[in-house]
Amino acid sequence: MKIILPLAGLGSRMRPQTWSRPKPLLNIAGKTVLAHVLDTLETVGIDEVIFIIGYLGDQIKEYVDEHYDFPARYVVQDELKGQAHAIYLAKEYIEGPCMVVWVDTLFKADLTGLEQTGADFVAFIKETEDPRRFGVAVTENGRIVRIIEKPDTCEYHDVVVGVYYIAEGKTLIGAIDYLLEHGIKTKGEFYLADALQVMLNQGAHAIVRPVEIWEDCGKPDAMLQTHRYLLNNGHDQVIETENSVIIPPVHLVQGACITNSIIGPYVTIAQGAQITGSILQNAIVDEDACIENAILKDSLIGQRAQVKGYQGQINLGDDTKVNAD
Repeated sequence: MKIILPLAGLGSRMRPQTWSRPKPLLNIAGKTVLAHVLDTLETVGIDEVIFIIGYLGDQIKEYVDEHYDFPARYVVQDELKGQAHAIYLAKEYIEGPCMVVWVDTLFKADLTGLEQTGADFVAFIKETEDPRRFGVAVTENGRIVRIIEKPDTCEYHDVVVGVYYIAEGKTLIGAIDYLLEHGIKTKGEFYLADALQVMLNQGAHAIVRPVEIWEDCGKPDAMLQTHRYLLNNGHDQVIETENSVIIPPVHLVQGACITNSIIGPYVTIAQGAQITGSILQNAIVDEDACIENAILKDSLIGQRAQVKGYQGQINLGDDTKVNAD
């Protein structure tokens, strides 16, 4: 199985964190977003992962090379013309069964037996009350008949979560080629949903498969919500601290230094971070950050950031300093 991961987006909704790091490398509950996704996909039997990279893409390559040993290929998307365009750039490498996965959502689903379904593609879905920010799958008699990207109404509720199995990658590339040739766009971009609709129009047999869990990492509030879910579901970890109170669930990494503080619930503190005389709740503190005499809630603190004396909610990018004293 080939895995295709489009990662070239700017991650603008996650700024300031994404000024210096691509969104897939942000830390959540002790691992990067990318690591959570890749570890989930290990069960399908990875032949190769094709990373479509762009802004700060060299960091993606360095991270994967350091942490994983599967065959990896990197394709650069210089112009952000949409999801389908990103996949098309890797057309010479895409053939046979493959999966396309967006790396701003974490999911839990049954990934077994996909090649035995007999379907030309499988769209993983989650029933959602308001689907208008996403794409939806419309089914009849167990088969997908339409894929609608960002519908204007709430008529259909089976949202496609950004995880797709494609039985033959060359067929998908042919459908994207049709989009590009005919200039078929949604809101100015070439979307994968439109390419899948081309496949349906050409007679493809497609089905849906539900996901058990679907958590978003695309915006700060969604990131913190997903963080809470992960800590409640097996990603918690506690270390010894000095004269501090720990309120679980939390994820505290060996090598962090916590003194005279109250930590939790729902806090991640990464390697090398130093927390002194502070109260933290519902927050992610990244590597080598320093927090002193602060009270933080609902906050994201970047690598090597420094916070002193601040009280409230704050989002800081890497190497940022805030001194409220």
